[in-house]
Amino acid sequence: NSIIPGAQKIWIRTWGCSHNNSDGEYMAGQLAAYGYKITENSAEADLWLLNSCTVKNPAEDHFRNSVKKAQEGNKKVVLAGCVPQAQPRQDYLKGLSIIGVQQIDRVVEVVEETIKGHSVRLLGQKKDNGKRLGGARLDLPKIRKNPLIEIISINTGCLNACTYCKTKHARGELASYPIEELVDRAKQSFQEGVCEIWLTSEDTGAYGRDIGTDLPTLLWKLVEAVPEGAMLRLGMTNPPYILEHLEEMAKILSHPRVYAFLHIPVQSASDSVLMDMKREYCVADFKRVVDFLKEKVPGITIATDIICGFPGETDEDFQETMKLVEQYRFPSLFINQFYPRPGTPAAKMHQVPAAVKKQRTKDLSQLFHSYNPYGHKVGERQRVLVTEESFDSNYYVAHNRFYEQVLVPKDPLLMGKMVEVNIYEAGKHFMKGQPVSDARVYTASITRPLAKGEVSGLTEVSKR
Repeated sequence: NSIIPGAQKIWIRTWGCSHNNSDGEYMAGQLAAYGYKITENSAEADLWLLNSCTVKNPAEDHFRNSVKKAQEGNKKVVLAGCVPQAQPRQDYLKGLSIIGVQQIDRVVEVVEETIKGHSVRLLGQKKDNGKRLGGARLDLPKIRKNPLIEIISINTGCLNACTYCKTKHARGELASYPIEELVDRAKQSFQEGVCEIWLTSEDTGAYGRDIGTDLPTLLWKLVEAVPEGAMLRLGMTNPPYILEHLEEMAKILSHPRVYAFLHIPVQSASDSVLMDMKREYCVADFKRVVDFLKEKVPGITIATDIICGFPGETDEDFQETMKLVEQYRFPSLFINQFYPRPGTPAAKMHQVPAAVKKQRTKDLSQLFHSYNPYGHKVGERQRVLVTEESFDSNYYVAHNRFYEQVLVPKDPLLMGKMVEVNIYEAGKHFMKGQPVSDARVYTASITRPLAKGEVSGLTEVSKR
């Protein structure tokens, strides 16, 4: 640590998906393990590490504004994530240090050089015998944002070429981590007190296609490593890659230690719009997946995404999407107004007028808010896993078997535990539960969880 110029403080800001959050946790862990102080106070920091997301315009705008704010405050800056990886030559990035999405294991040297006043850019793709690797090693030190939740990226990149997406520009082609590495990471997490694992990637359903395996094979191996009282949550999967695994996926999602939850983006219920998006499935495919899983996994939560106002979307196309939402009444629906991403094919297509996009977004939002998915569950007795504090700090947040949010009293004895509750109230996005006094409490942790800010993955030797 003697080569660090003073006790440098670093502020890390991450935007976007859980994949990005995982990268941020790994970068924080490496820097802390090396002796840098990770601070939550941006004003006192010597260097800002800004970890960006390129999925939506607003996220990129926040990132650009943060870069400007850092420069105005004379802060040293290191940029990470999909924005600088995809477009490193943008004017506002000139002269700034950049760490590529596959180079996060070299964050210490980039930060070190930046503090010395140098500009460093590491944007290369990692390969082994000409084959693209999944990314940074999974056994790197990390600081979990929540010590009870481990986010594991199972693959990077994607097989699709959606016309509106810029993530592919940054993350590239599909590259999966080997099963044994992922299982080892999961086992280590449980040994560090984690009670919930999130599997993430640009498309979990495509896992293994580049290395001769598949998602169900990985999931069955991971389920063996999940202790009683802990849970596994599967991330987003696109419809094409889940279709051939429906039977196995239904069995896995019925497992008591796997949340009966799946995020399957439909984006539109119009086949012509899906064709223009190059989504590689039709609405019937999406319905087949959802109908099959709802039949085989009773009560399953299906979350989905919809883009309003994609280029060429007609009123009839949009009405098909409204009908789909009316039919399935998705309890979790991510509604996005279309923004043309520079450099994508969709940006060159004939655009829907801004006022029309805005109105369609509003209409779909009104439909979504018109139904209450949890009202019929009042009076139920549910087993829930408590993992975090609510935004307003008035409750603890737990999730039931279907990954539905249940607010419980702020009793420190409940945190990290699986408990039984009686549901006494339901809102649009949550239920409220009162712990049952005579019920058994399950503790997943093999050991006490790490303290907030404590570095995961360090051996006793490296801690000294």
